[in-house]
Amino acid sequence: MAFGSVKKISAIFYMGSRRYSFIGAILFGILMFHGFVHAEKAPNYTFVREATSAPAITYYDYIIIGGGTSGCPLAATLSQNARVLVLERGGSPYGNPNITNIENFSDTLSDTSPTSPTQQFTSEDGVHNARARVLGGGTALNAGFYSHASTRYVKEAGWDETLVNKSYEWVEKLVVFKPPKVDYQIAVRDGLLEAGVLPNNGFTYDHLYGTKIGGTIFDKKGHRHTAADLLEYADPRKITVYLHATVYKILFRYNNGTARPQAYGVVFKDASGVFHKAYLMKNSNSMNEIILSAGAIGSPQLLMLSGIGPSDHLQAHGIKVVLDQPLVGQGMADNPVNILTIPSPIPVEVSLVQTVGITRFGNYIEAISGLSLSFLLSSSAQRHSRDPGLFVNKTDQPFTVPTKAMAKESFKGGSIVEKVTGPLSTGYLELRNTNPHDNPAVTFNYFKEPEDLMRCVQGMRTIIEVVNAYPFSKFRYSNMTVQALIDMMVSLQLNKRPRHPSAAFSLEQFCIDTVITIWHFHGGCQVDKVVDRDYKVLGVDALRVIDGSTFLRSPGTNPQATVMMLGRYMGEKISHERCSHGRK
Repeated sequence: MAFGSVKKISAIFYMGSRRYSFIGAILFGILMFHGFVHAEKAPNYTFVREATSAPAITYYDYIIIGGGTSGCPLAATLSQNARVLVLERGGSPYGNPNITNIENFSDTLSDTSPTSPTQQFTSEDGVHNARARVLGGGTALNAGFYSHASTRYVKEAGWDETLVNKSYEWVEKLVVFKPPKVDYQIAVRDGLLEAGVLPNNGFTYDHLYGTKIGGTIFDKKGHRHTAADLLEYADPRKITVYLHATVYKILFRYNNGTARPQAYGVVFKDASGVFHKAYLMKNSNSMNEIILSAGAIGSPQLLMLSGIGPSDHLQAHGIKVVLDQPLVGQGMADNPVNILTIPSPIPVEVSLVQTVGITRFGNYIEAISGLSLSFLLSSSAQRHSRDPGLFVNKTDQPFTVPTKAMAKESFKGGSIVEKVTGPLSTGYLELRNTNPHDNPAVTFNYFKEPEDLMRCVQGMRTIIEVVNAYPFSKFRYSNMTVQALIDMMVSLQLNKRPRHPSAAFSLEQFCIDTVITIWHFHGGCQVDKVVDRDYKVLGVDALRVIDGSTFLRSPGTNPQATVMMLGRYMGEKISHERCSHGRK
């Protein structure tokens, strides 16, 4: 968003007597967690406050749990016709001048502080992962790539195509831009075309087979714009956003002696450890609702903590069962990603994802350049990775670049990744305890389905073709073989999965051993299983889930565009229902 095009803004959030500084950029991995937030100016959101300022009891028409990628556009839309409360467990993405430098964002990798905008976890599969903990959600942390879901995806979801397109446009007016031309991204584009990922679709937001340049949420000055910016659309008189407000449970009651539970409030705790309660307004309008938008980890976790989930599992944790729903937490999926990092003999510009190749065999090929390799390694991995180094230079005299140095220094080169579509392989989420601050246990079952593995192999072969293509040749040492690149990736401790010597020679084993995430995990509250097509939780009243946890598969090349769209889309639908109900 060009802030001045909406209104002049210059205030910085102050929370209590202390100014909280939040790192608005993480380069924890290849696509999801890298970027930076506009710190020179911040919206003067008078309705955004610390949860410590909340009264003990308050009432609203809608209570939205999670001010993330879907929660912000949803709240902004609903506030036009109702009183809305947003409870965000993290802080503000605005106000830290240190995060404006794109070359420094990998320094945030080791930030495990309680106020960090990212909460790291490792899946039971041994893959390092992270979830957002900041207003704006993943849009405050990701690579910024913006691309729509396919027309087929929209039809299968049962969405109104006209309203979908209007909702995308609503988002794009504030937070989406055309990226600048970067030589590395152009070389990858031309390499993809030479590798047969055709046609050349130019610049477009649309999901089309072939190679294209997509949109970005970084403006021409390199400033990030997030879903939190969409709160500019909100009616400031009708919305309240509390930061550092962690919801502990949703409250249910039974009306008129029926056996069907109805959500009517929530319990949340502020940063000082004080509990508060928020209730739906007590009036004749039965349209008031609680809406979960806490993401694919937080939403199923909170349903379980509130008593909706597999009864045996809930009872094992001492949770009173409100509704036995064995499908909560099921269908968890994370699109597997594998990567090839290529040292360059010439300087490269820093670039995030711009080019994408959408293949017909089930892969997306993307690239970044000029970044420190710490995005590949946890701090633990940097200490324990084998250290073969890179045995090349432009004079053909071997030299070694230690892994630790690669992680700490600006890397002269780039990385090309392949992401498996879908995926077909799914897993599950379970509680570890009843503390909502803690990560649940998540199993994604990467490559459980053979077709996912086959797609990964095809994707890696496409990357190899791009690296070998003439347009990419200036960004690759002529004497460094593809096998040397593969050997380097195998040597890095990218995850906590078992290692096999054959990974250096078998692309199948390479995919299995070196898989990483791009933070596009989804599922846990899936449509037609936990929620209906209007995102209402099955078996209870006054409760919806609107976020990526409802997806059966990840939309498009990168989901953020569709998740933001969904917030606006459902906000419009719910508002229309409310107005129609009021006229009756």
